[in-house]
Amino acid sequence: MYKDIVSGKERVAVVGLGYVGLPLALEFAKKVDVIGVDVNEGHVAKLWQGVDPNGELGADSFTGRKISFTTNPAELKGAKFIIIAVPTPVDKYNKPDLKPLLSATKSVGKYLKKGDYVVYESTVYPGCTEEECVPLLEHTSGLKCGADFKVGYSPERINPGDLEHSLQNTVKIVSGCDEESLEQIALVYELVVSAGVHRAPAMKVAEAAKIIENTQRDVNIALMNELSILFNRMNINTYDVLSAAGTKWNFMKFSPGLVGGHCIGVDPYYLVHKAAELKYHTQMVASGRFVNDSMGGYIAKQTVKRLLAGDKAGSYKDNARGSESNNKNGKSTVNNSPLTGINSAINSGNKKGTTLENMRVLVMGVTYKENVSDIRNSKVSDIVNELVSYNIDVDIIDPKADAHEVLEEYNIRIQKEPIGLYHAVIVAVSHKEYVGLSADDFNKLLLPGGLLVDVRGIYRSLSKEFRYWSL
Repeated sequence: MYKDIVSGKERVAVVGLGYVGLPLALEFAKKVDVIGVDVNEGHVAKLWQGVDPNGELGADSFTGRKISFTTNPAELKGAKFIIIAVPTPVDKYNKPDLKPLLSATKSVGKYLKKGDYVVYESTVYPGCTEEECVPLLEHTSGLKCGADFKVGYSPERINPGDLEHSLQNTVKIVSGCDEESLEQIALVYELVVSAGVHRAPAMKVAEAAKIIENTQRDVNIALMNELSILFNRMNINTYDVLSAAGTKWNFMKFSPGLVGGHCIGVDPYYLVHKAAELKYHTQMVASGRFVNDSMGGYIAKQTVKRLLAGDKAGSYKDNARGSESNNKNGKSTVNNSPLTGINSAINSGNKKGTTLENMRVLVMGVTYKENVSDIRNSKVSDIVNELVSYNIDVDIIDPKADAHEVLEEYNIRIQKEPIGLYHAVIVAVSHKEYVGLSADDFNKLLLPGGLLVDVRGIYRSLSKEFRYWSL
């Protein structure tokens, strides 16, 4: 099979041309004939024009590639090695949503032939490929896995916006339904991955390896976020602590922040789901998800607290004393939350009767991470929605995000430029366009005495220039 692909006798197909599938398809197209399949007609039209709908790849990435693009799954009849790279999100209850994966599997199954290979790259819980996908392929095609066609799993390791760790220089995990398929799949991927491949002994092992890569990061970031909440109560800057602790050779360098996107903020839920099926409660993984999912609301509440307190915002202990006094007077209207530390005394520093109705806040950045246009599962929306719930007037800007997509996904309008002056500026995403901003830049955005909220701690040098807070 590998020899037939290299010789041009057979073709490779990639189903799903998003952040994962498109770079993979174009890389293969340097060496072999490729069919790219996607359900989005608008995206396919752009691809024929040499335009990446995801905004990641330039026109030169399409030049000289042996590839065709289509929305017609019947074209899969012309391929021998089929890679499925579609999204695997969670639903509103944080349960795995396998609909895109199973839909793609059904489409592939309709045109599956004897001798074909089907390799999955989508992130799933261990066992999903064999328990969900293979039976559907067999049912739809009328063929038998192993005897008539082969299946493998090779998890994607694409990191959007990362130019250093590419498909080519990142080791690829490969696995197959038997020894023959493992070897053939490894040979095919070695065509495009110069760093080499790691042959996993089973598909479940490869699935588990992928899901713990992101779960490990999620849990470690959750620890940093929890420490940030604690250090805030101690009136200590978390990034100063991490800078000091990082001088030891074996200290793992993670930092607090918002955890969104289609990987780290989603994949652990797949592991939690599978654990629940096995009657096991993943305490650490689930707790980490709770902490990270809460950070958007926490940042917004801390912003509100400081807006109300003005220059009287002090340490957690100072505000806690104010909260006790406020409770005795029966004037509190905000619910107590052990995570935020605001308690019912969010107005404790509000000595001059400041209200929120006339407050204006600018949020800078709405994508799920820096230097990408991807807004999927962005936790910045949690900050915005929490602020709006306090009747604060919120403006949002982002040099990367598509305004139409943001409106459609989150019902949030973003604008091209800031308008007027603001009581607070929240730099939620550290895009390269924001990293070099100076005190003069923020003076043009903030009212006198305005608050700078630095989520990622990139403006610590300005902490004495403004009222300042960071995680």
